[in-house]
Amino acid sequence: MTYLPQIKILVPSAQVSSYTTGVLSLPSAKSAFVGLSSRALIAGGENDGSVFRNTIDYFDITTTGNATDFGDLTLARSYVSGASSNTRGVFGGGYTGSARTTIDYVTLATTGNADGFGDRAANAQIRASCSNMTRGMFSNELDTDYITIATTGNAIDFGDRTVNANLGAGCGSSTRGVFAGGIVSGSYNNTIDYFTIATTGNATDFGDLLAGNYVMCGLSSDTRGVFANGNPGGLSNVIQYVTIASTGNATDFGDTLNAQLNSSGTSNTTRGIIAAGEVSNGSNIIEYITIATTGNATDFGDLTQARRACAAVSGSHGGL
Repeated sequence: MTYLPQIKILVPSAQVSSYTTGVLSLPSAKSAFVGLSSRALIAGGENDGSVFRNTIDYFDITTTGNATDFGDLTLARSYVSGASSNTRGVFGGGYTGSARTTIDYVTLATTGNADGFGDRAANAQIRASCSNMTRGMFSNELDTDYITIATTGNAIDFGDRTVNANLGAGCGSSTRGVFAGGIVSGSYNNTIDYFTIATTGNATDFGDLLAGNYVMCGLSSDTRGVFANGNPGGLSNVIQYVTIASTGNATDFGDTLNAQLNSSGTSNTTRGIIAAGEVSNGSNIIEYITIATTGNATDFGDLTQARRACAAVSGSHGGL
C-alpha cells in the first residue's frame, strides 16, 4: 500500500511574516499585497497659483527613476488630497481660484483618466488625509469627513479635530488616522490629533510637532508616521516622525534635499516618498527615505511636470 503525504494548508494573517514546514514557505497576505501594489501616483497641483494641473503621474516606489504619465483628473486643481486602498486611488477637494468639493478616482493597476466619485460635504482646499483598506478621511479646519473607497458617493461627516486647523497633514495605520499642524486664526499650529478610522467621532490629542507648521506632507509605514517640509515661519527641510500606536511629541528624523512647502507624501511599508513642492513656483523632484530608520532624504527621480500642492497615493502605504 502506498501512502501519500498529507499537506496542511494554513492561511496566514496579515500579522504573520511566514509559515514554514520543511521547504514550504508561505508569504503573508500583507507582503503579497505589497508586492503587487508598489505603484505611487502624484496628481494635480499648480505652478504659480494660476496654472492648475490635472496631470496624474506614476512610478514604482521600490525602484528609482522618473515618473510616467498615468492620465488626467476630472478637474485641474491644486491643494487636492489623496486616499487609497490597494486597488483604488481617490482624490478629494482642491482649489481652482475657489475651494472645490470634487472627488474623483482611478484604478491603480491601470492607466487612464479619473472618473467622478462624488463630493465633499463642503467646499474645501485640503491637504490632510489618510486611509486604510476601507475608508478614506479628509480633514480641513474642524471638519473631517470620510468615504468608503470601494464604492462611489458623497463624503459623510466623521467628526472634528481638536483645533480649527486648515492645511495640515495626515497619515495613519490601518486603525488610526493621525493629523498634524495647520494654520489656526493666522498662527502656525503644532497640534497632532488622532482618530480611530473604523468609528466616527471627534479626534483625541496625540502630542505636538517640533514647531507650529502648515502645508507639510504626511506619509507612514504601519508603525511610524512621518511629516516633512512645510512652513513654520519660512520654507522648511525638516522631517519628523511619531509612533502611530502610541501618543507623544514628534522626533527629528532628518532633512529633505530642499527646504520647501506644499510637497506631497506617500509610501509603501518600507520607503517614504516626498514629491513636488514649492521651492520657487514648483518642483519636479521626487525624494525617498527609509521609514524605519532616521536620516536625510535621497534623490529618487523627477515628475513629468514641476508643481506644488499635489495629491499622493499608493497601493501599499502604512494604512493597508
